[in-house]
Amino acid sequence: MAESRLHEKDEAEVRELSEKEIGEQRQVKRKKLEELREMGRDPYLVETFDVTAHSKDIRDDFEAMEDQEVRIAGRIMAFRRMGKVAFVDLQDRQGRIQVFVARDNIGQDEYNIFKTYDTADIIGVKGEVFRTKTGEISVRAREVTLLCKSLQVLPNKWHGLKDTDLRYRQRYVDLIMNEDVRDVFRKRAKIISTMRRVLEDDYELIEVETPVLGNIAGGAAARPFLTHHNTLDLDMTLRISLELHLKRLIVGGLDGVYEIGKVFRNEGMDKNHSPEFTSMEAYKAYVNLETMMDLMEQVTYKCAMAVNGSPVIRYGGKEFDVTPPWNKIDMTEAVIRATGIPFDKIDSDEEAIEAAKKYGMTFENEADWSRGKIIAEMFEDYCEDIPGFLDGPCFVCGHPLEVSPLAKKDPKDPRITRRFEAYINGWEISNAFSELNDPIDQYERFAEQQRQLDLGIDDEAHPMDTDFVNALEVGMPPTGGIGIGVDRLVMLLTDSATIRDVQLFPTMKPERAVKGTGVTSASAGKSSGATVSSDVQIAETGVESEKPAFNLDLSKVKIEPLFEEEVDFDTFSKSDFRAVKIKSCEEVKKSDKLLKFVLNDGSGEDRVILSGIKKYYDPSELVGKTAIAIVNLPPRKMMGEYSNGMLISAVNEYDGEEMLNLLLVDDRIPAGAKLY
Repeated sequence: MAESRLHEKDEAEVRELSEKEIGEQRQVKRKKLEELREMGRDPYLVETFDVTAHSKDIRDDFEAMEDQEVRIAGRIMAFRRMGKVAFVDLQDRQGRIQVFVARDNIGQDEYNIFKTYDTADIIGVKGEVFRTKTGEISVRAREVTLLCKSLQVLPNKWHGLKDTDLRYRQRYVDLIMNEDVRDVFRKRAKIISTMRRVLEDDYELIEVETPVLGNIAGGAAARPFLTHHNTLDLDMTLRISLELHLKRLIVGGLDGVYEIGKVFRNEGMDKNHSPEFTSMEAYKAYVNLETMMDLMEQVTYKCAMAVNGSPVIRYGGKEFDVTPPWNKIDMTEAVIRATGIPFDKIDSDEEAIEAAKKYGMTFENEADWSRGKIIAEMFEDYCEDIPGFLDGPCFVCGHPLEVSPLAKKDPKDPRITRRFEAYINGWEISNAFSELNDPIDQYERFAEQQRQLDLGIDDEAHPMDTDFVNALEVGMPPTGGIGIGVDRLVMLLTDSATIRDVQLFPTMKPERAVKGTGVTSASAGKSSGATVSSDVQIAETGVESEKPAFNLDLSKVKIEPLFEEEVDFDTFSKSDFRAVKIKSCEEVKKSDKLLKFVLNDGSGEDRVILSGIKKYYDPSELVGKTAIAIVNLPPRKMMGEYSNGMLISAVNEYDGEEMLNLLLVDDRIPAGAKLY
């Protein structure tokens, strides 16, 4: 009976602690540490503890382990003291197990010390495995050793760590509090290890490492991060791809290589994009595009089986069977079906431009556009967003030469290349080629890309890489190559909403002043007021944040004059203000201002609203928040997409710069709640 009380929700656990209470608890914890040190029992001096068993193993193999001595270690997640006995809920790497601690078993002196331990402390326990009268598998402690004293207060057991932004910043707390988060990263590790086994055992590739720093950002069309090597006094870039160094190794005679590594692109952020992400690239001599298709199918299929035991991926309420073989879609044929433009009968750039203009495309400089570039652009603009079209799994093939500078030409049609992109759930998961190994052709393509870069036509064009051309002149055998976005694959296999959910420490906007405003980033993106202080963060989560407080200097604030014209109540009441839950938020392609919000407005159908607040917010920081929107405005077309309503923000000037705060409200307010 007594141990069952371990799981009861007493008043202290159910309610959230106040700022004052948390401060008091932290002071008590430090005082306890001082007392332990005075007794010569400094927990930070302990170096080892011989762990012989873990929670899940004990539960799964109870019959064999009953009455056996074990040594377990972990964090105290719940603590009940009941006079001469106590129950502890101990969390280790496999889960949780109950520990029964009695004065008569460990001695009066040790029990008195044990009673001073707190939730979040890390302990080691020596004892026997047994089952309590209520049937709970437990460990009866004979010795308890404090291995680390926690000086912080964990988030409330029942409320948990709710703030999405803080979960990413303090992932260590997120992992402690959320079993499902720990499970995602265990699965991620299994996905990567499975990927390695497939590449090495099935395709005889060897794993290599190539430089992160370089002089040329090549292998992809993307903006690089710039840095400087002080010793060499040399401007350098972080790599945007793994490709060109790996192909140099194929030239050198390492006939099959792969690398799993970090790649960095100085571009936008949304639920599927991060400036730092993990890529797997593989290259194998004497094979072609079809071998890379097989490799993609096998990697995905075997990873799905390894982590979920099924080839059917369940993501966001949809299902995708990745059992090979996958469907193939020709890019030009897809554009023809979507737009009706007969590109199969159009041969000249001029005809293609005129046809695209009639369809609604606009061109700043027609001389910069070609038939192939228009097809690629129209596929991106008019095919990728067709509901279900790229749910897949499928391979999109036949990319135009203009957008594929590293792929072989198709011998049947030199206007297109031997390339595919694999799609699942409408996401590009991989990109693969029959690799271009003609040094003359490669030089000419690089030269054209460099021309576009120099003229400012395309700031993501591929720069000239004469050393890579030289490597091809030495001679590269026919080669198949592929790059797989590891993070996106993990998202799909773990049903994770954003890329940040599968990155342990995702890139975050620093918690300091927003450019031009002097306001902390938290105040621009986390609250409806001007300040979220570090003290508020402690009260909210129980874990101290390093966020600096911001004191609004009212002398620098300028607001618009109040309207003098009155609005009658009937007119005002026609505006339907509702609480909306932000399901997803991403940057709108080719827009410097717009974010696209997918919202739950309580109606049962998703509502899409576009809002020009991109400069103020990192989109993924807003996912999961509750905002306010007017939902009965007429649809308005923005950047080719309809916006159905308006999100409410507070706007003013601060020190001569615009300051904007999206109005975010308590997450306990349900979607669709009406404002009066």
